[in-house]
Amino acid sequence: MFELNHLRCFVAVAEELNFGRAAARLNMTQPPLSRQIQLLEHHVGTRLLERSSRQVRLTAAGRGFLPEAARILRLADEAAVNARRLAAGAAGSLAVGFTASVGYRLLPLLVKQLRARCPGLHLTLREMVTSAQLEALDARQIDLGLLRPPVEHRDLVTRPGLAEPLVLALPETAARDWPRQPSLKALNRQPFLMYSPFEARYFHHLVDGLLERAGVAPDIVEHVTQIHSMLALVRAGLGVALVPESAAMLRPEGVVYRPIRTTPARPVSLLLAWRKDNDNPVLAGISASLAEWLPGVGDFSADSQA
Repeated sequence: MFELNHLRCFVAVAEELNFGRAAARLNMTQPPLSRQIQLLEHHVGTRLLERSSRQVRLTAAGRGFLPEAARILRLADEAAVNARRLAAGAAGSLAVGFTASVGYRLLPLLVKQLRARCPGLHLTLREMVTSAQLEALDARQIDLGLLRPPVEHRDLVTRPGLAEPLVLALPETAARDWPRQPSLKALNRQPFLMYSPFEARYFHHLVDGLLERAGVAPDIVEHVTQIHSMLALVRAGLGVALVPESAAMLRPEGVVYRPIRTTPARPVSLLLAWRKDNDNPVLAGISASLAEWLPGVGDFSADSQA
């Protein structure tokens, strides 16, 4: 079978139609160039060039072979370039798992940074609860997880991501009955939408712990799994809810958000997690920068609404 070097020699001669110029272009002498052409013709099984002391011209077979030979060389060069880009983490693929609330503001910021850093990157984004992300990391189905603590897994590297405050979501029709910056005490005996202790375990434990430490006992009217469903119930006037500040990006009509005083001030935590043995060059190239790419969500504006 012919080699790429045979094709390079043939293409140079076919384009120059002169062995001397082709040899100079390839930085070689004419005898080895002629030998490469002979070897190629032997492997192809037919003459590709007619040569005399006066001229070199392509045979009919040579004219048909030239564009295919040039295409093979181009593909080989592109494959080498692509391999180098993959090895450097400048191209490739990255599978990212994320919880639903991360998708409101944080995920677009991360995707924007990834696209800027790696324009040739193919991203796979999968919305998954934390437990499903841990299973997917174990099974190597995702490269990076944006999940909620705690994470205790000896095969994972974890880094702190964004920490954000909770805000109070309340019906617009009841906004005037609430302080501009209520405390948790204001929730005592108020109709309250709580997170499910099973499907929304992280937020349930977080909010339940904050209320218990504050000595507050709201009137829990529903347990809800998804934040967007919780906000729909707030809009309907069933009660108020504590949601991560980034959820204000949803801005459903008829819902008002108020900053609320809690200790700690930013209790909603996020972790970045990936396998220690993940050899994806893209992940290796960005892992040191991930925390820098996740800025805070900015100052909260009181009475923000659609």
